[in-house]
Amino acid sequence: MQQDFTLKAYDYPLPPENIAQHPADKREDSRLFVLHRTTDSREHKHFTDIVDLLQPGDLLVINDTKVFPARLLGRKDTGGKAEIFLLSYPQTATDTLSSATATALIKSSKRPRPGSIITVNEHLSCTILEHLDGGRIKIALHYDQHQGLPEILKHHGQIPLPPYIARTNGSTAEDSRRYQTVYADQPGAVAAPTAGLHFSETLLEKIREKGVEIAKITLHVGYGTFAPVRTEAILDHTIHQEYVHISQENAEKINRVRQGGGKVWAVGTTTVRALEFAGNEAGEVQVTNGWCDLYIVPGYQFRVIHNLITNFHLPQSSLLFLVSALCGRERLLDCYRQAIQQGYRFYSYGDAMVIIK
Repeated sequence: MQQDFTLKAYDYPLPPENIAQHPADKREDSRLFVLHRTTDSREHKHFTDIVDLLQPGDLLVINDTKVFPARLLGRKDTGGKAEIFLLSYPQTATDTLSSATATALIKSSKRPRPGSIITVNEHLSCTILEHLDGGRIKIALHYDQHQGLPEILKHHGQIPLPPYIARTNGSTAEDSRRYQTVYADQPGAVAAPTAGLHFSETLLEKIREKGVEIAKITLHVGYGTFAPVRTEAILDHTIHQEYVHISQENAEKINRVRQGGGKVWAVGTTTVRALEFAGNEAGEVQVTNGWCDLYIVPGYQFRVIHNLITNFHLPQSSLLFLVSALCGRERLLDCYRQAIQQGYRFYSYGDAMVIIK
Protein backbone atom coordinates (compact mmCIF):
# COMPACT_ATOMS: atom_id res chain seq x y z
CA MET A 1 0.00 0.00 0.00
CA GLN A 2 2.88 2.38 0.75
CA GLN A 3 3.89 2.42 -2.91
CA ASP A 4 0.35 3.54 -3.75
CA PHE A 5 1.19 6.95 -2.29
CA THR A 6 4.24 7.68 -4.45
CA LEU A 7 3.81 9.62 -7.67
CA LYS A 8 6.19 7.46 -9.72
CA ALA A 9 4.01 4.42 -9.03
CA TYR A 10 1.35 5.94 -11.30
CA ASP A 11 3.52 6.31 -14.37
CA TYR A 12 3.02 4.22 -17.49
CA PRO A 13 4.35 4.43 -21.06
CA LEU A 14 1.82 5.48 -23.69
CA PRO A 15 2.69 5.55 -27.40
CA PRO A 16 1.60 8.86 -29.00
CA GLU A 17 -0.50 6.99 -31.55
CA ASN A 18 -2.80 5.83 -28.72
CA ILE A 19 -3.81 9.41 -27.87
CA ALA A 20 -7.07 10.21 -29.65
CA GLN A 21 -6.88 13.46 -31.60
CA HIS A 22 -10.44 13.33 -32.92
CA PRO A 23 -13.68 11.76 -31.67
CA ALA A 24 -15.09 8.55 -33.10
CA ASP A 25 -17.39 8.96 -36.13
CA LYS A 26 -20.38 8.45 -33.85
CA ARG A 27 -20.48 8.93 -30.09
CA GLU A 28 -21.34 5.33 -29.26
CA ASP A 29 -18.80 3.90 -31.75
CA SER A 30 -16.14 3.86 -29.01
CA ARG A 31 -14.75 0.64 -27.62
CA LEU A 32 -15.42 -0.44 -24.02
CA PHE A 33 -12.91 -2.15 -21.73
CA VAL A 34 -14.88 -4.02 -19.05
CA LEU A 35 -13.27 -4.87 -15.69
CA HIS A 36 -15.18 -6.99 -13.17
CA ARG A 37 -13.65 -6.13 -9.81
CA THR A 38 -14.72 -9.23 -7.90
CA THR A 39 -13.37 -11.80 -10.36
CA ASP A 40 -10.77 -9.62 -12.15
CA SER A 41 -12.23 -10.86 -15.44
CA ARG A 42 -11.87 -8.50 -18.40
CA GLU A 43 -13.84 -8.13 -21.60
CA HIS A 44 -13.47 -6.09 -24.76
CA LYS A 45 -16.79 -4.73 -25.98
CA HIS A 46 -18.34 -1.80 -27.81
CA PHE A 47 -19.80 1.10 -25.89
CA THR A 48 -23.33 0.22 -27.01
CA ASP A 49 -22.96 -2.95 -24.90
CA ILE A 50 -23.34 -0.77 -21.80
CA VAL A 51 -27.09 -1.33 -22.19
CA ASP A 52 -26.60 -5.04 -21.52
CA LEU A 53 -24.41 -4.40 -18.47
CA LEU A 54 -26.95 -2.12 -16.81
CA GLN A 55 -29.83 -3.87 -15.04
CA PRO A 56 -33.46 -2.82 -14.43
CA GLY A 57 -33.61 -0.88 -11.17
CA ASP A 58 -30.10 0.52 -11.57
CA LEU A 59 -29.35 4.23 -11.77
CA LEU A 60 -27.09 6.07 -14.20
CA VAL A 61 -25.81 9.37 -12.79
CA ILE A 62 -24.59 11.93 -15.33
CA ASN A 63 -22.92 15.32 -15.05
CA ASP A 64 -24.82 17.96 -17.03
CA THR A 65 -22.14 20.66 -16.90
CA LYS A 66 -21.50 22.47 -20.18
CA VAL A 67 -18.13 23.63 -21.50
CA PHE A 68 -18.19 27.34 -22.25
CA PRO A 69 -15.94 29.06 -24.84
CA ALA A 70 -13.21 29.96 -22.34
CA ARG A 71 -10.37 30.67 -24.78
CA LEU A 72 -10.15 34.26 -26.04
CA LEU A 73 -7.65 35.53 -28.61
CA GLY A 74 -6.84 39.23 -28.57
CA ARG A 75 -4.17 41.91 -28.70
CA LYS A 76 -2.55 43.97 -25.97
CA ASP A 77 -2.64 47.75 -26.13
CA THR A 78 0.96 47.52 -27.32
CA GLY A 79 -0.19 45.51 -30.36
CA GLY A 80 1.22 42.15 -29.27
CA LYS A 81 -0.87 38.97 -29.32
CA ALA A 82 -2.39 37.63 -26.12
CA GLU A 83 -4.43 34.53 -25.32
CA ILE A 84 -6.75 34.54 -22.32
CA PHE A 85 -8.05 31.32 -20.81
CA LEU A 86 -10.98 31.93 -18.47
CA LEU A 87 -10.77 29.58 -15.47
CA SER A 88 -14.37 30.14 -14.40
CA TYR A 89 -17.54 31.47 -15.94
CA PRO A 90 -17.47 35.30 -15.65
CA GLN A 91 -19.54 36.77 -12.84
CA THR A 92 -21.59 39.76 -13.97
CA ALA A 93 -21.48 42.71 -11.60
CA THR A 94 -24.80 43.53 -9.96
CA ASP A 95 -24.54 47.25 -10.74
CA THR A 96 -23.78 46.98 -14.45
CA LEU A 97 -25.02 45.12 -17.49
CA SER A 98 -21.83 45.42 -19.50
CA SER A 99 -19.04 44.27 -17.18
CA ALA A 100 -18.04 41.00 -15.52
CA THR A 101 -15.04 39.63 -13.63
CA ALA A 102 -13.22 36.30 -13.87
CA THR A 103 -9.98 34.57 -13.00
CA ALA A 104 -7.87 33.56 -15.99
CA LEU A 105 -4.52 32.50 -17.34
CA ILE A 106 -2.80 34.60 -19.97
CA LYS A 107 -0.28 33.65 -22.63
CA SER A 108 1.73 36.48 -24.22
CA SER A 109 5.33 37.39 -25.00
CA LYS A 110 5.44 39.68 -21.97
CA ARG A 111 3.14 39.47 -18.98
CA PRO A 112 0.86 42.54 -19.05
CA ARG A 113 0.69 44.80 -16.02
CA PRO A 114 -2.47 45.59 -14.04
CA GLY A 115 -4.45 48.18 -15.94
CA SER A 116 -3.44 46.78 -19.32
CA ILE A 117 -6.22 46.18 -21.83
CA ILE A 118 -6.59 43.13 -24.08
CA THR A 119 -8.92 43.76 -27.02
CA VAL A 120 -10.65 40.68 -28.40
CA ASN A 121 -12.85 42.55 -30.91
CA GLU A 122 -15.21 45.50 -31.07
CA HIS A 123 -17.67 43.66 -28.80
CA LEU A 124 -15.31 42.45 -26.06
CA SER A 125 -12.20 43.66 -24.22
CA CYS A 126 -10.50 42.69 -20.96
CA THR A 127 -8.71 44.77 -18.34
CA ILE A 128 -6.03 43.15 -16.16
CA LEU A 129 -7.03 43.90 -12.56
CA GLU A 130 -4.39 42.06 -10.55
CA HIS A 131 -1.93 39.19 -10.59
CA LEU A 132 -2.81 36.20 -8.41
CA ASP A 133 -0.83 33.17 -7.28
CA GLY A 134 -0.17 30.20 -9.53
CA GLY A 135 0.18 32.36 -12.65
CA ARG A 136 -3.47 33.39 -12.52
CA ILE A 137 -4.84 36.87 -13.11
CA LYS A 138 -8.07 38.61 -12.24
CA ILE A 139 -9.67 40.39 -15.16
CA ALA A 140 -12.68 42.54 -15.95
CA LEU A 141 -14.53 41.79 -19.16
CA HIS A 142 -16.24 44.69 -20.93
CA TYR A 143 -18.82 43.70 -23.50
CA ASP A 144 -21.65 44.91 -25.69
CA GLN A 145 -24.69 44.68 -23.43
CA HIS A 146 -27.07 44.49 -26.39
CA GLN A 147 -25.55 41.17 -27.48
CA GLY A 148 -24.92 39.89 -23.95
CA LEU A 149 -21.88 38.03 -22.67
CA PRO A 150 -23.11 34.44 -23.37
CA GLU A 151 -23.78 35.30 -27.01
CA ILE A 152 -20.44 37.11 -27.41
CA LEU A 153 -18.49 34.21 -25.91
CA LYS A 154 -20.38 31.79 -28.15
CA HIS A 155 -19.38 33.64 -31.32
CA HIS A 156 -15.97 35.03 -30.39
CA GLY A 157 -14.57 32.55 -27.86
CA GLN A 158 -13.20 29.09 -28.52
CA ILE A 159 -13.84 25.75 -26.82
CA PRO A 160 -10.61 24.98 -24.90
CA LEU A 161 -9.27 21.56 -25.86
CA PRO A 162 -6.91 19.64 -23.56
CA PRO A 163 -3.19 20.17 -24.26
CA TYR A 164 -2.68 16.57 -25.41
CA ILE A 165 -4.97 17.16 -28.39
CA ALA A 166 -2.15 18.59 -30.44
CA ARG A 167 -3.58 19.87 -33.69
CA THR A 168 -2.06 22.54 -35.89
CA ASN A 169 -5.45 24.16 -36.50
CA GLY A 170 -6.64 24.10 -32.87
CA SER A 171 -10.31 23.59 -32.09
CA THR A 172 -12.84 23.29 -34.90
CA ALA A 173 -16.59 23.62 -35.39
CA GLU A 174 -16.76 19.86 -34.84
CA ASP A 175 -15.32 20.32 -31.34
CA SER A 176 -18.05 22.80 -30.42
CA ARG A 177 -20.50 19.93 -30.80
CA ARG A 178 -18.50 16.82 -29.95
CA TYR A 179 -16.59 18.19 -26.95
CA GLN A 180 -19.96 18.48 -25.18
CA THR A 181 -22.21 15.74 -23.86
CA VAL A 182 -25.64 15.55 -25.50
CA TYR A 183 -27.15 16.42 -22.12
CA ALA A 184 -24.86 19.40 -21.36
CA ASP A 185 -27.12 22.06 -19.91
CA GLN A 186 -25.34 24.12 -17.23
CA PRO A 187 -22.53 26.38 -18.56
CA GLY A 188 -19.50 26.62 -16.31
CA ALA A 189 -16.89 23.98 -17.21
CA VAL A 190 -13.56 24.55 -18.95
CA ALA A 191 -13.26 20.84 -19.76
CA ALA A 192 -15.85 18.24 -20.67
CA PRO A 193 -16.79 15.33 -18.38
CA THR A 194 -15.45 13.07 -21.10
CA ALA A 195 -16.93 9.74 -20.01
CA GLY A 196 -20.29 11.21 -20.99
CA LEU A 197 -19.20 11.96 -24.55
CA HIS A 198 -19.97 8.35 -25.54
CA PHE A 199 -23.72 8.64 -24.91
CA SER A 200 -26.11 9.56 -27.73
CA GLU A 201 -29.78 10.38 -27.28
CA THR A 202 -30.64 7.04 -28.88
CA LEU A 203 -28.44 5.12 -26.45
CA LEU A 204 -29.88 6.97 -23.44
CA GLU A 205 -33.39 6.12 -24.62
CA LYS A 206 -32.48 2.41 -24.84
CA ILE A 207 -31.14 2.62 -21.29
CA ARG A 208 -34.40 4.17 -20.05
CA GLU A 209 -36.44 1.53 -21.91
CA LYS A 210 -34.55 -1.17 -20.01
CA GLY A 211 -35.84 0.21 -16.72
CA VAL A 212 -32.73 2.10 -15.69
CA GLU A 213 -33.30 5.52 -14.14
CA ILE A 214 -31.11 8.53 -14.96
CA ALA A 215 -30.20 11.27 -12.47
CA LYS A 216 -28.39 14.53 -13.21
CA ILE A 217 -25.87 16.31 -11.04
CA THR A 218 -23.64 19.27 -11.89
CA LEU A 219 -19.91 19.55 -11.28
CA HIS A 220 -18.21 22.32 -13.24
CA VAL A 221 -14.91 20.81 -14.37
CA GLY A 222 -12.09 23.25 -13.64
CA TYR A 223 -8.62 23.81 -15.05
CA GLY A 224 -7.22 21.97 -12.04
CA THR A 225 -8.26 18.71 -13.66
CA PHE A 226 -5.24 19.21 -15.97
CA ALA A 227 -2.92 20.50 -13.24
CA PRO A 228 0.08 18.19 -12.85
CA VAL A 229 0.79 16.63 -9.47
CA ARG A 230 4.18 18.03 -8.49
CA THR A 231 4.71 16.29 -5.14
CA GLU A 232 6.38 12.87 -5.04
CA ALA A 233 4.20 11.95 -2.05
CA ILE A 234 0.71 12.17 -3.53
CA LEU A 235 -0.87 12.89 -0.15
CA ASP A 236 1.02 16.20 -0.16
CA HIS A 237 -0.81 17.31 -3.29
CA THR A 238 -3.52 19.96 -2.86
CA ILE A 239 -6.57 19.06 -4.90
CA HIS A 240 -8.44 21.73 -6.85
CA GLN A 241 -11.95 22.88 -5.97
CA GLU A 242 -14.91 22.52 -8.33
CA TYR A 243 -18.48 23.73 -7.91
CA VAL A 244 -21.14 21.07 -7.27
CA HIS A 245 -24.93 21.24 -7.42
CA ILE A 246 -27.22 18.33 -6.55
CA SER A 247 -30.94 19.08 -6.40
CA GLN A 248 -33.37 17.61 -3.91
CA GLU A 249 -35.16 15.72 -6.69
CA ASN A 250 -31.99 13.99 -7.85
CA ALA A 251 -30.68 13.37 -4.33
CA GLU A 252 -33.96 11.63 -3.50
CA LYS A 253 -33.77 9.59 -6.71
CA ILE A 254 -30.24 8.40 -5.93
CA ASN A 255 -31.13 7.49 -2.34
CA ARG A 256 -34.31 5.68 -3.41
CA VAL A 257 -32.39 3.45 -5.85
CA ARG A 258 -29.71 2.66 -3.27
CA GLN A 259 -32.32 1.78 -0.66
CA GLY A 260 -34.08 -0.44 -3.20
CA GLY A 261 -30.93 -2.44 -3.89
CA GLY A 262 -30.17 -0.97 -7.31
CA LYS A 263 -26.63 -0.13 -8.37
CA VAL A 264 -25.45 3.45 -8.79
CA TRP A 265 -23.41 3.85 -11.98
CA ALA A 266 -21.34 7.03 -12.05
CA VAL A 267 -20.55 8.43 -15.48
CA GLY A 268 -17.07 9.86 -15.05
CA THR A 269 -14.73 10.77 -12.22
CA THR A 270 -16.45 14.16 -11.90
CA THR A 271 -19.70 12.42 -10.99
CA VAL A 272 -17.84 10.21 -8.50
CA ARG A 273 -16.32 13.24 -6.74
CA ALA A 274 -19.67 15.01 -6.60
CA LEU A 275 -21.60 12.03 -5.24
CA GLU A 276 -19.01 11.00 -2.68
CA PHE A 277 -18.65 14.62 -1.56
CA ALA A 278 -22.41 14.88 -1.09
CA GLY A 279 -22.81 11.51 0.62
CA ASN A 280 -22.93 11.08 4.38
CA GLU A 281 -21.41 8.19 6.33
CA ALA A 282 -24.38 5.99 5.46
CA GLY A 283 -24.08 6.76 1.75
CA GLU A 284 -27.15 8.97 1.62
CA VAL A 285 -26.71 11.84 -0.82
CA GLN A 286 -27.51 15.29 0.52
CA VAL A 287 -28.78 18.32 -1.39
CA THR A 288 -25.58 20.18 -2.25
CA ASN A 289 -24.55 23.62 -3.49
CA GLY A 290 -20.91 24.36 -2.88
CA TRP A 291 -17.26 23.80 -3.63
CA CYS A 292 -15.97 20.25 -3.73
CA ASP A 293 -12.38 19.60 -2.67
CA LEU A 294 -12.67 15.86 -2.06
CA TYR A 295 -9.36 14.13 -2.83
CA ILE A 296 -9.80 10.41 -3.52
CA VAL A 297 -6.73 8.18 -3.34
CA PRO A 298 -6.22 4.46 -2.61
CA GLY A 299 -7.61 3.57 0.79
CA TYR A 300 -10.73 5.68 0.30
CA GLN A 301 -13.96 3.87 1.18
CA PHE A 302 -16.64 4.57 -1.42
CA ARG A 303 -20.01 5.23 0.17
CA VAL A 304 -22.35 6.10 -2.71
CA ILE A 305 -21.29 4.66 -6.04
CA HIS A 306 -21.04 1.02 -7.08
CA ASN A 307 -19.82 1.09 -10.69
CA LEU A 308 -17.86 3.59 -12.77
CA ILE A 309 -17.86 4.43 -16.48
CA THR A 310 -14.72 6.38 -17.29
CA ASN A 311 -12.10 7.15 -19.91
CA PHE A 312 -8.40 6.30 -19.76
CA HIS A 313 -6.48 8.89 -17.74
CA LEU A 314 -3.09 10.58 -17.86
CA PRO A 315 -0.10 9.09 -16.00
CA GLN A 316 0.55 10.56 -12.56
CA SER A 317 -2.80 12.37 -12.49
CA SER A 318 -5.26 12.78 -9.61
CA LEU A 319 -7.90 11.10 -11.79
CA LEU A 320 -5.70 8.01 -12.02
CA PHE A 321 -5.45 8.01 -8.21
CA LEU A 322 -9.25 8.10 -7.96
CA VAL A 323 -9.82 5.15 -10.29
CA SER A 324 -7.03 3.23 -8.54
CA ALA A 325 -8.88 3.73 -5.26
CA LEU A 326 -11.84 1.89 -6.78
CA CYS A 327 -10.10 -1.10 -8.36
CA GLY A 328 -6.46 -1.12 -7.18
CA ARG A 329 -3.45 0.61 -8.71
CA GLU A 330 -1.58 -2.45 -9.97
CA ARG A 331 -4.69 -3.96 -11.50
CA LEU A 332 -5.63 -0.66 -13.17
CA LEU A 333 -2.18 -0.19 -14.69
CA ASP A 334 -2.25 -3.79 -15.91
CA CYS A 335 -5.58 -3.04 -17.60
CA TYR A 336 -4.00 0.03 -19.20
CA ARG A 337 -1.12 -2.06 -20.53
CA GLN A 338 -3.61 -4.51 -21.99
CA ALA A 339 -5.66 -1.67 -23.50
CA ILE A 340 -2.57 -0.20 -25.16
CA GLN A 341 -1.68 -3.59 -26.63
CA GLN A 342 -5.24 -3.91 -27.94
CA GLY A 343 -5.06 -0.49 -29.60
CA TYR A 344 -7.53 1.38 -27.40
CA ARG A 345 -7.65 5.16 -27.87
CA PHE A 346 -6.81 7.19 -24.76
CA TYR A 347 -7.92 10.43 -23.09
CA SER A 348 -10.77 12.86 -23.84
CA TYR A 349 -11.76 11.68 -27.32
CA GLY A 350 -10.69 8.12 -26.65
CA ASP A 351 -12.41 4.87 -25.70
CA ALA A 352 -14.11 4.02 -22.43
CA MET A 353 -13.64 1.68 -19.50
CA VAL A 354 -16.25 0.38 -17.09
CA ILE A 355 -15.41 -0.93 -13.63
CA ILE A 356 -18.13 -3.17 -12.22
CA LYS A 357 -18.40 -4.28 -8.62
